[in-house]
Amino acid sequence: MSGKQPSVEAELEILLRESFSYFAHETNPANGLVIDKTAPDWPASIAATGLALAAYPVGVERGCMSRAAAVERTLATLRFFWNSPHGPEPDATGYRGFYYHFLDMQTGRRAWQCELSTVDSTFLLAGVLTAGSYFQADTAEEHEIRTLADALYRRADWQWAQNRGATLTHGWKPESGFLQCRWEGYDEALLLYVLALGSPTYPPSDGSYAAWGSTYQWQHCYGYDYLYAGSFFTHQLSHIWIDFRGIRDAFMRDKNMDYFENSRRATYVQQQYAIDNPLKFKGYGRCCWGITASDGPGPDSLEVDGIQRQFFDYLARGVPHGPDDGTLAPWAVVASLPFAPEIVLPAIEHFIHQLELKAGNPYGFKATFNATYPGKSGRACGWVSPWHYGLNEGPIVLMVENYRSGLLWRLMRNCPYIVSGLRRAGFTGGWL
Repeated sequence: MSGKQPSVEAELEILLRESFSYFAHETNPANGLVIDKTAPDWPASIAATGLALAAYPVGVERGCMSRAAAVERTLATLRFFWNSPHGPEPDATGYRGFYYHFLDMQTGRRAWQCELSTVDSTFLLAGVLTAGSYFQADTAEEHEIRTLADALYRRADWQWAQNRGATLTHGWKPESGFLQCRWEGYDEALLLYVLALGSPTYPPSDGSYAAWGSTYQWQHCYGYDYLYAGSFFTHQLSHIWIDFRGIRDAFMRDKNMDYFENSRRATYVQQQYAIDNPLKFKGYGRCCWGITASDGPGPDSLEVDGIQRQFFDYLARGVPHGPDDGTLAPWAVVASLPFAPEIVLPAIEHFIHQLELKAGNPYGFKATFNATYPGKSGRACGWVSPWHYGLNEGPIVLMVENYRSGLLWRLMRNCPYIVSGLRRAGFTGGWL
């Protein structure tokens, strides 16, 4: 390659377009379902589909797709979810306004006997509400988008999902009933509770948000006091839709900070952990970090440079308490761009130019890499995941856009359900 490197702004534009193209090409246009990952015969993910719905407005604004194409794709998606089989049958698409985590790409019915997922339904409904907020034109098609978005959101029965407990459950299966796990401890359920509390039809009980907050863990790590959540994505996904700058609930008022600042600190903890590199993995450093729930090179046990290493496959990796097997996720770094651009941008540059992690990939960054695991490529990045995931591509598109223009945040500030949910959770100040 000759000539000078593109500017930071140009590189972000390229990265956004490459990541957006996942949704352009890995979607069934008949029903709007987005494949979970680029593996043969793989099912759709409802969370990836929700991220796609949120990404289409970005695509329109950035010239990646026409408004007419975005309207057509969005309508196909919303019509599918509204009209698909909805009931207690084990092969339905959803039940009680929630949807199964994985759906068959063609039929749209439940795949793999998976659970009806409250959090994946949250990401789907957040995308639905984004569509309803963005498509405001006085046309029959955009009016139908707004009507369907409203109906889909109102159908979710959050009271049922509480299963008579204080907190919300993770989900339900027709074969065995509610899952034992509940949403407890700070995590991506921040968005889930805001959406639940904003419901005008079936909101959870008044004490549910306080019950969730009572399970928080406040920690001191690498010089930072912050609200701990293990995997990096938990500090990011709720922030795709909600601008938490300057707004605070009771917990954050007590700490004299906000959730945006908390995610900034969590981003710095990630970088500091990589600089410290307590387990001595290859490649970690100031510009090379990002440990989250992700794909990996395992399961495998190998001796590498005289050290016996355990490598995992898909796992909720985390900082600072692990698990950590040397696997890093570039997308998780990009998703922190609004919080700490001063350390994220140099890491993006490192991934692109030093490690060449985008080379030959149609959708930008592959999911993960592991420089410690002996990869067949002979490259400095070592093992590289063979797959792209919709759940990784979406946050790249949406957080790059939030960093550049705040588009998603502006759209959601105008969504009455988000505003109502934040107020019911006790948020005050700032733009509220």
